[in-house]
This record gives sequence, C-alpha cells and structure tokens, in this order.
Amino acid sequence: MSGELDRVKQAIRERVWNTLDQAAVAAPRGAHGRIPDFQGATEAAQRLAQLSVWQRARVIKAVPDRPQLPVRVRALEDGKLVYMAVSKLAHRLPFYKLDPRELKAPFTEVASNEGAASVAPKVGVDTMSAVDLVVCGSVAVNRAGARLGKGAGYADLELAFLQEAGLIGPATMIVTTVHPLQVLDEPFPEAAHDFRMNLIVTPEEVIECGPSPRPAGVLWEQLSEEKIATIPALAAHATRRR
Repeated sequence: MSGELDRVKQAIRERVWNTLDQAAVAAPRGAHGRIPDFQGATEAAQRLAQLSVWQRARVIKAVPDRPQLPVRVRALEDGKLVYMAVSKLAHRLPFYKLDPRELKAPFTEVASNEGAASVAPKVGVDTMSAVDLVVCGSVAVNRAGARLGKGAGYADLELAFLQEAGLIGPATMIVTTVHPLQVLDEPFPEAAHDFRMNLIVTPEEVIECGPSPRPAGVLWEQLSEEKIATIPALAAHATRRR
C-alpha cells in the first residue's frame, strides 16, 4: 500500500513540475525535482505579511528553500525571530537561529541557505522558543490543505521535532507560499506522517484550509535504522530518546 501511495504522490509531483516548466514560471533552473522557485514568490510573501496571523507572530520556523527566501527576509525586516531548517537536516543541531537583533541588514544574504550557514548559530529544539507560525515549501497543495513536498520527508521531520518538543501546538499556524499552478482541485493521498496547511498563499489569493491535522511527533516505527543513520539530526534525536 505504501508503494502505491508513493507512486500516486510522485505522479502528481511530476505533473505539477511539468506544468510549471511548460509555463516557464519556475526560474532559473526549472521546477523539476525541486521545491519550485516560482515567479511571484516576492508578491506571495508580501501578501502573507498583510495577514493578521503574520502580524501577530513573533517566532517563525521556515524552510531553507529558495522560493521562501522573500518570506524569511520579510520576517527579519519585521523584527521576527526566524528558525530556518538546516538543509537536509545535515547537522545534529537541525535549525539556524536568525535573530534580527544580532544580524546586519539588509537580510537577503543572511536569510539564504548559504548565508545562514556562514553567520547564524545552529540550535536544537532544547534551546528554541515556541513557534507561532510555520512556513513550508511545497511542490503541490490542494484547497483542503494537503501538501506534497519533494518526497524526501525533511519537512515532516522538522515539524515532528518541534511537535515532540512542545514548541508547536494546535494554535500554531502552518502556511505555504506557492504559484497558482501548484494549487490543485483534487484529493491527495496522505500518509500517517503527512500534515496539512492552515493557509495557502499565492501572489493572487489567500486560501484558508481550516484545522491542520498533524502527527504527534516522529513516527519511529516507520523509519529504518539506515534512514535514521543517514540524517544527523534524526540520529541525534534518536540518541536523546534512549
């Protein structure tokens, strides 16, 4: 069953990547195999920043993907503390701490994956503050809030770490910024580790999705020892549990 679910998910990803590439709205490298760097990402970030949920948020957890760079920059400009995931969770401390009080503006460089790696400290969940808003990257979403990433599972693990540490709860909003072509009017297959969006923001609209079902934490029974060993943050997380 899991194999069939994965095949259906991948077929949706391939269709969306092809659509974005054919429309030439994912620059500069194209969409295929990536969280698409879509045209209008800055406008989507601006639309998100107009929402009350954004204005109330003081602490934001964000993905390191390129299309969400305008969101991270805007958060720092607005004086918000940003935790950005280390790419592929490739460190035992899985988040960069981007504190606008400790970084120099303009923030475009320090909020990039490369910039954060050079100037921002890495932190684990034991030293992090509670998160008000989670910003995700997506390959595809539907209007009910179901989401597909690239399929590597990093976003699921990042959220699970925060959930287990009590840093997010039912009131924590989860949002993604995407191109309109990434929003589909069809159901998605969902696994136990998947979570949904509360809000989808495009350059043109805000879609309210309602409550966001999410796992209680890392679903260890679904992870092989090999998988755990290949992700330093996951291996460190497992060690702390023992």
